[in-house]
Amino acid sequence: MDFQQHGYRATKPRARASPPSGGPLLFDDTSSVPPPMNNQNYYSSGYNMAEVPAGGQDPGVGNLFADPMASAAMMYGSSLANQGKDIVNKEINRFMSVNKLKYFFAVDTKYVMKKLMLLIFPYTHQDWEVRYHRDTPLTPRHDVNAPDLYIPTMAFITYILLAGMALGIQKRFSPEVLGLCASTALVWIIIEVLVMLLSLYLLTVHTDLSTFDLVAYSGYKYVGMIFTVLCGLLFGSDGYFVALAWSSCALMFFIVRSLKMKILSSADSIGAGASTKPQFRLYITVASAAFQPIIIYWLTAHLVR
Repeated sequence: MDFQQHGYRATKPRARASPPSGGPLLFDDTSSVPPPMNNQNYYSSGYNMAEVPAGGQDPGVGNLFADPMASAAMMYGSSLANQGKDIVNKEINRFMSVNKLKYFFAVDTKYVMKKLMLLIFPYTHQDWEVRYHRDTPLTPRHDVNAPDLYIPTMAFITYILLAGMALGIQKRFSPEVLGLCASTALVWIIIEVLVMLLSLYLLTVHTDLSTFDLVAYSGYKYVGMIFTVLCGLLFGSDGYFVALAWSSCALMFFIVRSLKMKILSSADSIGAGASTKPQFRLYITVASAAFQPIIIYWLTAHLVR
């Protein structure tokens, strides 16, 4: 029967027929061979052996081993830089303390105005003693008697600019002349400070005056120099000499009263051994004050004609 023949054919496995030789194949027989792998397949997407260099090492692996060495070199270089920075700061602090330098620039507008009035007219000032708080001197903004470096620095710059204007008015301006004027003013103050330090050392005068204190007191002369040159430009030679006499006397009075609290009164706090030479302390104080008018005249006379 047809039904039985159909069922018999369904249950009996049929052998696979081999393709006829020489005839064209419509489809390839892929049931018994693995699929071919090309450059776009799954297996080549993870790691491509063709991209490995001739040395046999992947560049990513080389970078992985090189990064720790580079980081170690960077850490070593940064440690050397920090050590060099510490050494430089230590050497700078041996000659110039940054914290101490900040103290001399701790000023405000109120202090600057009071100090300028004190430099121009010091005769009515009564209390010249520098105030202390827990053995530390108060900053200039809290004590008008404290020395500062802000006013001397600004006065020096203003003096150079005023000298350039005075030379320009007289048709004598040139960069060389202005540079000579600035260098001469700077050299004079350096010489004055060195002479003071050498005198204190040779005469074994013990005082709490620091180098910055001496630079500040020597630099206050630039305020009187500015006042003298301005009066000379406005009122001629007569105004110049009147202003020179006034500023010289005011500066001498200011220096004597200020250094008296620093040099002369220090003998009482140090002991009897240091008080055996009170005349030397007086000589240094008077000499430093008497030297100021000479420098003022030397640095301003050529600017007023």
